[in-house]
Amino acid sequence: MTSEGKMGSNETSYKQMKENFVSNLSGGPVSEINYVIAVGPIAFVLWSILQSRQSFFKPYKPLSFLVDFLLNVAAPLLSMTLYANTPLLLCGLILVPAIFVYALPSNPSASRKKPKLPPNAQSQKPGALSVLSTKPFLTTYRGSMLVITCLAILAVDFRIFPRRFAKVETWGTSLMDVGVGSFVYSAGVVAARPVLKERAEGRRTPLLQRLLYSMRHSLPLLILGVARLISVKGLDYAEHVTEYGVHWNFFFTLGFLPPFVALFQSALTIIPSYAALAILLGVAYQFVLETTSLKAFILAAPRTDLISMNREGICSFVGYLAIFLAGQDTGMFVLPRSINPRSGTSNGTQRMTLLLTMAVWTSIWTLLYFATTNFSYGAGLSVSRRLANLPYILWIAAFNSAQLLACCTIESIFFPSFYNATDARTEREAYEIATSKVLRSFNRNGLAIFLAANLLTGLVNMTVPTLDVSPTTTMAILVGYAGVLTALAVALDTWDISIKL
Repeated sequence: MTSEGKMGSNETSYKQMKENFVSNLSGGPVSEINYVIAVGPIAFVLWSILQSRQSFFKPYKPLSFLVDFLLNVAAPLLSMTLYANTPLLLCGLILVPAIFVYALPSNPSASRKKPKLPPNAQSQKPGALSVLSTKPFLTTYRGSMLVITCLAILAVDFRIFPRRFAKVETWGTSLMDVGVGSFVYSAGVVAARPVLKERAEGRRTPLLQRLLYSMRHSLPLLILGVARLISVKGLDYAEHVTEYGVHWNFFFTLGFLPPFVALFQSALTIIPSYAALAILLGVAYQFVLETTSLKAFILAAPRTDLISMNREGICSFVGYLAIFLAGQDTGMFVLPRSINPRSGTSNGTQRMTLLLTMAVWTSIWTLLYFATTNFSYGAGLSVSRRLANLPYILWIAAFNSAQLLACCTIESIFFPSFYNATDARTEREAYEIATSKVLRSFNRNGLAIFLAANLLTGLVNMTVPTLDVSPTTTMAILVGYAGVLTALAVALDTWDISIKL
């Protein structure tokens, strides 16, 4: 065999090795995933104590950025790598300094300093408060979710990342499975904003106009999907076909969501609840899976035409649509300034009503999840991200509802003054104080940062033999990657640049 032939054979075998590395996995218990993810909120508790008690991040200096990065990016990275087997130990290591800082006397002189506002906010005059507010806990939730997603898509290619955290083949739960669903759920939460704004203004957009508006959001995502498809095939990049199919990818799923959501919005006249729509859609999809040959088609059919080649992506779209609608239902009561006008006008009452509502919905989604998955008292169904079946839909809804509840509770404890703002300028200042600049920056340009993360992941995989590097080298690469992404996000926010895709 010639040297060129051997080289080609080696490249092929290494590509196959990488594909095998992420194939035929069965995941791990939901409890362990919860422990790993819990590092994020607990790290944010320490961030909140530093900010509310010591004004540590005001003004925002290089040391502030370093601590911000360590708490909100490096800590989640450690939880899925070096501390993957002992996430509760990492939680404890973060809580110890949190308790210590909380016990220190507060710094009242620093708390009187006003934060430096971005240029666009500085030019605005104090105005009346809008019906919808940009709540700090929602920024924290979306920012931390995006951080974990971006970290995992590269970390999964290294041996230091446990295989039980990688996407499962067919049945089971894993860290990355909850990540992809959470991305869709969080998009649904903020998608409630234009609906609420429309209702507040007392107008109703015709279906055709809604569809045209949704296509404006879909087109860039579909173009990204095509670009990813061409680059993956052109570069002979290792891919996991059973994840979405031969040609389909996550950008196509995101791209097709807006027009279908616009269509389902018309169904609200019959079923006035996004949550009810999500549950009905999930139950109907699960019924079809159980009573027809659809499940067998998705899992075992030969790939003979375009539809069968991409059956996972096409069929799982129904589940992701239900997840999006569940997120949109959450957004309908999370985004408004007053969750219930009849519950009184005091800010404390409104905040307590919001927390109770979130707790109730977290309980509902959790009970429904156990009712479908418990083998003793429920239906005994298994979670499948590949199918995006009913248990997967309910798991994602329950998990994200709990995450939002945790973030809202932390905010209510440490930054209650946000809800006391009397004008837009004061509220913006309170928002700046109550949110991490790192998480705020990730949230502001979320999709652009996610795209940059995908490009950097591809670059690393094309230049580094990820399966062969030592743990020390692996951590150096992952910390460097996290640092580049964070610096990019913070730079865009500092320069007041918003990239809308």
